[in-house]
Amino acid sequence: MTVTQLSAQELFRAAYDNRYTWDKNFPGYTADITYKHDNQVITGKVTINAELKAEVLGIDDESAKKTIHGQAWEIAIHRVRRTFEETHGANTFRYGATDENDAVEILMGGKAEGDRYKVHNNIVTLVHRHIHGVVVTINTFSVHETGEGYLSHTYDSVYHEPQTGEQRGGVSNFVDEYEKVGAYFILNRREIRTEIAGQTSVQEFIFSNIQLLDPVAA
Repeated sequence: MTVTQLSAQELFRAAYDNRYTWDKNFPGYTADITYKHDNQVITGKVTINAELKAEVLGIDDESAKKTIHGQAWEIAIHRVRRTFEETHGANTFRYGATDENDAVEILMGGKAEGDRYKVHNNIVTLVHRHIHGVVVTINTFSVHETGEGYLSHTYDSVYHEPQTGEQRGGVSNFVDEYEKVGAYFILNRREIRTEIAGQTSVQEFIFSNIQLLDPVAA
């Protein structure tokens, strides 16, 4: 079946279901964290439990602790397995333009009115959505194919004001690396390069000694 024979909802759903997520048996894990920010190096521990709640231990610097916790939360929230209906049941879908790379635009209506996505080769390559009072735009350039769905490898993100379109902060470029621990793919390195006023700020999060937690007895 070709793209043109699929409805916009069917095309988007296939890409949505192709994302890599952790299953309901995911037990959580612990890891050592090394956080490098420009010339600063901070080490500690991170735990993400079976309920995907994050905790940062052994770090006194409150700013660094908050930053690391934010990344751990981001890691977990993107691995949560939710059905298409749970996430997009209140939305409608229609086709937009096809770009020069043959990525197909999906325009949202209903609850997500104004949001849009692009899909190419069963991968969501653009996310443009309103969230928490801002508009976030994410372009995905390359992915890891796990055999159980894809994980973003290189991508960027930028925020804009929803009313004015004014850019908020700089453009951040990400590189994510993963390793398989037991049955699960887990992030072991993330680099973020952010351009602000002609200056590049570099953050690196290195997760090592990753160990799955013992499953909680039912």
